[in-house]
Parts: sequence; C-alpha cells; structure tokens
Amino acid sequence: MTKTISNSHIIFTLLITLFGSACLSAQTAPQQQLETTKDRMRANWRTNLEKRIVPLEEIIAGGPPKDGIPAINSPRFVAPLEAAEWLGGNEPVISLTLKGESRAYPLQILMWHEIVNDQIQDQLVTVTFCPLCNTAIAFDRRLDGRALDFGVSGMLRHSDMVMYDRQTESWWQQISGEALVGDLAGKILRQFPAQIIGFDQFRRAFPKGKVLSRETGFSRDYGRNPYTGYDSIDGKPFLFKGKTDTRLKPMERVVAIDLNGTAKAYPHSVTSRLRVIPDSIGETDLVVFHAEGAQSALDRSRIAESKDVGATGVFRPVHGGKRLTFSYKNGDFIDKETGSQWNILGQAVSGKLKGAQLERVVHSDIFAFAWLVFKPKTAIYRTEIK
Repeated sequence: MTKTISNSHIIFTLLITLFGSACLSAQTAPQQQLETTKDRMRANWRTNLEKRIVPLEEIIAGGPPKDGIPAINSPRFVAPLEAAEWLGGNEPVISLTLKGESRAYPLQILMWHEIVNDQIQDQLVTVTFCPLCNTAIAFDRRLDGRALDFGVSGMLRHSDMVMYDRQTESWWQQISGEALVGDLAGKILRQFPAQIIGFDQFRRAFPKGKVLSRETGFSRDYGRNPYTGYDSIDGKPFLFKGKTDTRLKPMERVVAIDLNGTAKAYPHSVTSRLRVIPDSIGETDLVVFHAEGAQSALDRSRIAESKDVGATGVFRPVHGGKRLTFSYKNGDFIDKETGSQWNILGQAVSGKLKGAQLERVVHSDIFAFAWLVFKPKTAIYRTEIK
C-alpha cells in the first residue's frame, strides 16, 4: 500500500522539527502557508518589489521565515574515510568537480540547510538542494563581477525554493537560477554540472575528494528525513499551485536537460531499465547513463534505510574527436569502440581510455511536476521497452 501524507502534515512536521512546538499550532500552520508575499513579507525585506518578472501572487510563504532554514556560509570538509563513519555507502550526495577538485555535499546535510555558499580555489559557487522538487543545482555566485551570497527566503514558487542574495535581497528561482523580484530581476546565474550520486560512487571516483562535514555550526538531526514518504510516485507535490502536465505523474523522477532553450526529459522509469540512452538535442549529441547505487533522500525517515533510486549522468559521447557507443554490463558502461569501462561520473576506469573524462552536460534529477511547470514545452523521451 502506498503511503500518502497531506501538505498540512508535511508543513506541521517540518516546522516543528526545525523550530520547535512553540512556533505554531496544527490549526494555524496551514493558514500561515497561504498568506501572500505582499501581506507577510514587506516588513521583513528591503527587496525592490516594484521590479519583477513574475506576479508576486505566484510567490507564497512556505512555512519557515527568512533564514529559518539556515544556509551554510563557512563550510568545512573532511576526507571520505572520515565521512564514512556517519555517511552510508549508498546515501545520496551532490558531486561537484571544479578546477580539478571534487567535493561531495551529502543530502542528509543539505536537507536541513538547502544552500551552501562555497569557494573552490578562486571559483565562487553556491550548491543548492530543494527537497520539494528534488533539485540539486550548483551555481556560479559571481555575477557581472560581483560576489553574491545566498540564503533561503522561506518562500516558494510552484513548490520550488526561492533563494535570495544578501547583497540586494533580490529573490531567485532555484530551478532556473533566475532572479524574479528585486534589483537583479531578469539576471540568470550560470550553472555548473553536478550529479546526485551515491557516496561510495563518489569516493571510488575521487579518493582524495572532500566531503561536507556535519560540523556546520548548527544542531540538526542529520541523517533523518523530515519529508518521510514524500517521493511516492503516486503522491502529490507540496504547495503546488501551477498547472499540472498530464504526460507524466507529478512525482515521477526525470533526467531533465535544457540545451540552448530546447528542453527534454527522460523518465526514470525508462532510464532505469535502458541504463544507456544515446540521443541528441538540437545538434548536440549526448548520452544518458543510469546506474544503481544511490538512495532517495525523501523516502524513509532515516535516509540510510531508503530505497535505491539510482544515479544518473549526462555526457557528450565523444573522446579524441570520435563518437563513442555505450552499453551497460554489471554496473559499468562500456564503449564499443575500445572496450573501456566507464563509471556514472563519465570517467574511464579501465581499458584503453583509462583516465579519460567525458564532457559533462548540465542536468537535473527532478520531479516531473517541477520541471514541466517551468519548461512546459519539454519533449518527453519515450521508447518501447520489452
């Protein structure tokens, strides 16, 4: 039997977990969520509300106040061996490689903070996770030569987190990285390729990588999922007011890609069976990988006990100017041309091409409702599966 939970139950459970029972009652919590941005937020913000690219009515209070979910601004990192003391092998992490350095941001931590403002060598980066949409996105937080720091506004638009920058207090859509309201409205942050993968997959690929530490400066029950059962494919999205696209179930996970304004989604129900999908978007050839080894962050109350939903990667299937053709066997991806074996991160781990890295393509593992409400013209990849 599929377990379903109401929006009001999620609101109440999460707020009690974050702020304690004194902050609200079960009777008042749902009403708080329905207050409009204008009514609730004007006194708490120095945002230029007159400059905007979306109606303010589309942005609603999500429950926690401004910075009620605290971003991590001075992240600490530990070696994978130390992280293994508290992080399960299949627990999901956001894997990000920049400037030749690889870092993992465990979702058991991001669940409670949603934003990490980080710096990798001279590259400023903001790593984000919205549990309500299952979106893990990394952004360049330098815009037009100016460094920005981001926080959690406590607001939602179409169930997706609305971030804010502390410099201008403009409000930003997490899925798109676009400023919606404020002096920076219309600006778009550059995205970096990032993947949700299992911790073991990360540390095998990057034994000298770094893992975000639990020493965040905050006391949270890291490892617990306050959204228990939220990712049921037959469930309903939280505080979603957008138009429902009937082509997919709202809570179906999809591998979502937008290349030069052309969007395509690959349902996990397809990718998890095919494992390898060669395709193209416009004139760009790509390949989608799907492998087991990463648990859901939104299933059981303890993430380490949750179901395995797998990890995905999207890459340009080209090395040395030659296109490669891939198949899947026993957990590895094998190119037909050289017989080399590749992992979910697009690394050749054995064979003639050992040490090679496929070019990463920016993608999201995201609930279908969230991607399709922002990208309604998305093409859905479909194929007959025997």
